Amino acid sequence: MEKYGYKFSFGPWNINEGADSFGPNVRPSLSFDEKIKVYKELEFDQVQFHDDDAVPNLDNLSPAQIRKSAQEMRQKLADNGLTVELIGPRLWENPLLIDGAFTSNNPKARTYAIDRLKKATDVALELGSDIVAFWFAREGTYLREAKDVVKATHQLVDALNQVLEYAPKIRLAIEPKPNEPMDMGFVPTMGHAIALGSQTIDPTRVGTLMESAHSLLAGLDPSDEIGFALTFNKLFSVHLNDQNGLKFDEDRTFGAINLRGAFNQVRVLDENEYWKKGTVGLDIKAIRTQPADLATKHLRNSMWIFLRLLEVSRSIDREKVEALRAACDYEELDYLIISHLLNK
Repeated sequence: MEKYGYKFSFGPWNINEGADSFGPNVRPSLSFDEKIKVYKELEFDQVQFHDDDAVPNLDNLSPAQIRKSAQEMRQKLADNGLTVELIGPRLWENPLLIDGAFTSNNPKARTYAIDRLKKATDVALELGSDIVAFWFAREGTYLREAKDVVKATHQLVDALNQVLEYAPKIRLAIEPKPNEPMDMGFVPTMGHAIALGSQTIDPTRVGTLMESAHSLLAGLDPSDEIGFALTFNKLFSVHLNDQNGLKFDEDRTFGAINLRGAFNQVRVLDENEYWKKGTVGLDIKAIRTQPADLATKHLRNSMWIFLRLLEVSRSIDREKVEALRAACDYEELDYLIISHLLNK
C-alpha cells in the first residue's frame, strides 16, 4: 500500500472485546502477540501504548524489572518491524485516583500519580519513544465548587514540570477533552493545552495530541484544532477518528460519519507536511456487533480512508482554489471540493 511517506499507529486497546457501559464483552480477548499480527497484516508502522500495556503490573515492579520488561517488549516489536510512537500513563483506573490524579484533593493520590508518571517516562525511554502523552481523564470536576481551578491548573503545570526535569529528552503531548469521564475537564481544547504548556519550565517540549472526537465533543472543528496547533509547531501527534454528534466518545472509524470533515483534517495535515513531523495515530473501536474474526476492519478502513482523502486533496488544482478564494466565490469552491469527493 502506498503511504506517501506517512507512518500510522494504533494502540492495542483498539482491538477490544466490545464491552460498553450497558453490556459485557462480546468478543474474546486477544493477547498482544496475536495483535502484533494485525499490525503487520494491515501494514501499520508504530504502536501506541499505555504504560501498563507495554509493562504489565508495573506498580509492583522494581525499576530494574520495569527496564527489563520494557526492553523485552522493544525487542519483540523490533522482531516484527514495529517501533513505539508514544506512551501514556494510565491514571484513571486505580481506585486511589477516583477524584483525579494530579488535581485530586487527596495528597496520597497526587503523590502516587507523580510516581506513576515517572515510571511511564522510564518505559517510554526504554522503548525508544520520546513522547509521553497526557490524557487528563479525571482531571476535572462533577461540580465546580469541588476544586479550585486556579490551584488545579498550577498542579497540572507542576506535574508537567516534574517530568520535564526528570527526563530532559522527553516531549509531552497533552490530549485535551472537554468531558467524560469527568463532567467538566480542566483542559478541554487545544488552546488550553498550548496555554498550559507555555507556563512550564520548557515550553518547547510541551505540545498537543489532537483527537478528532474530543474536538467535536467540545463543539469545535478538528481541522481547525489541528491547524491552530500546527501554527505554533505544537502538534506532536493525532488520534484520528469520527463522532456522531455531541454524545459520548464514540471513537468511530475515521471519516465514517463526516467525510468532508475528515477530508479537511487530512488536507491541513498534508498541506503542512505533517508526514515530516509526526505519526498518523488512530484511536478507533470496532462496532459492538462486529464478529471477533472481523473486528479489525475499522483499522483497515480508517487508514484506507485517510490515504484516499490524501489523494483527493493532492489532486485539487491549487491555483484554482487560490483564484476562487481571491474572488470570494465560495459556492464554486464548495462545488470544486464536493466534486472531487464524489470523483466527478
